[in-house]
Amino acid sequence: MEGESVLLHSDVTEIHEDDDILWKFGKEDSLIAKINREKQIFSIFDVPDGRFRDRLKLDNQTGSLIITNITTKHAGLYQLDVFGAEHSSKVFSVSVYARLPIPVISSKSSNCSSSSYCSLLCSVLNVGHVTLSWYKGNSLLSSISVSDLSISLSLPLEVEYQDKNTYSCVLNNSFTNQTTHLNIAELCGPCYVSADILDQSLPSFNMMLISAATAAGSLLIVAVTCLICKKCKKTVQTQEEDRTDSALCKPKSQKAKSKKDAVYENVPKKR
Repeated sequence: MEGESVLLHSDVTEIHEDDDILWKFGKEDSLIAKINREKQIFSIFDVPDGRFRDRLKLDNQTGSLIITNITTKHAGLYQLDVFGAEHSSKVFSVSVYARLPIPVISSKSSNCSSSSYCSLLCSVLNVGHVTLSWYKGNSLLSSISVSDLSISLSLPLEVEYQDKNTYSCVLNNSFTNQTTHLNIAELCGPCYVSADILDQSLPSFNMMLISAATAAGSLLIVAVTCLICKKCKKTVQTQEEDRTDSALCKPKSQKAKSKKDAVYENVPKKR
């Protein structure tokens, strides 16, 4: 696993006085370490690309090689040669796996869907030599495996909104695993809205609120105008009725002459 230390055993309990030990790496047999007990030589070498810089250590008692903070660049063949009373050789094949990412579970269901099922997707990026699986409790539901390097994987799953079982998505290789547990209430609510969709819908929602407020304001203005017009109309009507009543009730300017006055009107007065 990346970041760990790897010990390559020489299977020698103790280096003899006349032993020479050589460590080589890769197809080119690049010399990376050398021990000469007689001359007290304990040397470490790097390769041209510098991948072993500050990463190699030698056990001075057994001649074993230690690779610290190992990465995928250090994967390959390592050869040990021991020269002494007799010659012995040993080859190590080292495989290094990158640290596994944590699987990400997302919902594929449309918002407020009328369906009673929730569609989910478990995904990982840039992985190799791994298996991605869905589990219901401890029971395997589905899985997919790849042997390529730096590939992306996705595995779908469909569950009911009201499902009370526990589900988990597991990514594993030969050495370790990473697990993400499904939160049905969070991802499979009947009206679940993701943060991205909510951010996108806020401007439209705000515009709707502004439009609704504008429309309400216009209706209020119209209503007030109608009330004012009705009041004005009522006032004018009242003034007209008052003038009519005044005209009807006004006394006549001249009184009607009595019959007696009419009879004596033309009689000449005495002098």
